[in-house]
Amino acid sequence: MILIIDDEKNIRRTLRMIIEGEDYECELASSAEEGLALLRQPGQGAAVVFLDVMLPGMSGLEALRHIKELNTDIEVIMISGHASLNDAVEATRLGAFDFLEKPLDRERLLITLRNALSKHALYEKVRSLIGQDDPYEMIGESPSMLSLRREIEKVAPTRGRVLILGDSGTGKELVARAVHRLSPRKEKPFVKVNCAAIPAELIESELFGHEKGSFSGAVSRKRGKFELAHGGTLFLDEIGDMSLSAQAKVLRALQTGEVTRVGSEQIFHVDVRVIAATNKDLREEIKAGNFREDLFFRLNVVPLNTPPLRSRGGDIPLLVEAFVAEFCDEYGMRRKRIADDALKLMSQHSWPGNVRELKNVCERLVIMGGDPISVTDIPDEVAPRAQGGMSLGVEPGSVTLREYKALAERHYVASTLRTYGWNVTRAAEMLGIERTNLHKKIKALGIERD
Repeated sequence: MILIIDDEKNIRRTLRMIIEGEDYECELASSAEEGLALLRQPGQGAAVVFLDVMLPGMSGLEALRHIKELNTDIEVIMISGHASLNDAVEATRLGAFDFLEKPLDRERLLITLRNALSKHALYEKVRSLIGQDDPYEMIGESPSMLSLRREIEKVAPTRGRVLILGDSGTGKELVARAVHRLSPRKEKPFVKVNCAAIPAELIESELFGHEKGSFSGAVSRKRGKFELAHGGTLFLDEIGDMSLSAQAKVLRALQTGEVTRVGSEQIFHVDVRVIAATNKDLREEIKAGNFREDLFFRLNVVPLNTPPLRSRGGDIPLLVEAFVAEFCDEYGMRRKRIADDALKLMSQHSWPGNVRELKNVCERLVIMGGDPISVTDIPDEVAPRAQGGMSLGVEPGSVTLREYKALAERHYVASTLRTYGWNVTRAAEMLGIERTNLHKKIKALGIERD
């Protein structure tokens, strides 16, 4: 539902005609108090609110504050014919989606409405994802993630071994858990072993167990991960870092289904589905003599590739919203919103550390950022503004100081405009100059929109 709050009858009627003409459901209110009363009614939710700034009684800005306290997911589009720049800045600070000036332009109004509805739908999607019981749900709707899900759905019901390949931080464990969750073994144990985190001299004991006294420090009998995973799934993470001697025993366990504890001659039969993962090129490791070729072929029955975050940029808004919500809940904070320009800036970053890096940054933003989280809260290593006008590609001695200053100014102004999506008002605020002066600089410096 879309709610229109405006004290001018003609404006309400015009907006209703435009909005209902696009097959959207619409409700009207002539004051902030009436509009808030509608929103508070049980079962009466709004996706988008058109809110006039100048209203009798409670002002539009005060109403905006109450709407966000009521439900942060409601997108509010402010409208006014007499608002000042300060009003627009304050509305943005309070979480307004956009600010439209009267007389209203039909095309711009509809574009803004569609964008607001799209963002509201994003929040709904995120809420449905984080509301699920499974904390290991894979988040993403990009083509590469949809393709990966289809592959998981095909291989999960089978007994086929899976080798998960991908860069560090791309979510290989989530893929392994998804395979287990969709398999007939889902009610049995899922046991994880990080092969890179266990010293080479202890990896065999960790995988196969040991008897008391079998080596220094073995003060009691210990069951290995193969035994613990009996009937279920054993996930060997970072298998490319496993020692060659341990690889030989893993190969034997895969071939025969038999394991022997260190220091024992007793053979145990285990029924385990092995899923392995690595960020290394195992074919190169085989050439270098670091990985057994026969084990590689045993593991590589069905290879699954986890895409790097840079190839699925469209998933970043979903991930950011989910992580921010997750950490707000974890730290007992009110759910924070993230400004559109900040979200856009994060979507432009290459994220060399992939989803793990993104999640760490989101945790930092929840702890240290404002509400809403803004561009100025984004860490320097993520925000392009950190380079400002420094990397100009100018050789020392090739230009005069005056020419360099002009180049630096042009580069910095253009970079700021791109950062704020060519929103001149916000860019001017960031640069600390008047909006009219920025327009003059854009013209004088010959800056053109990309």
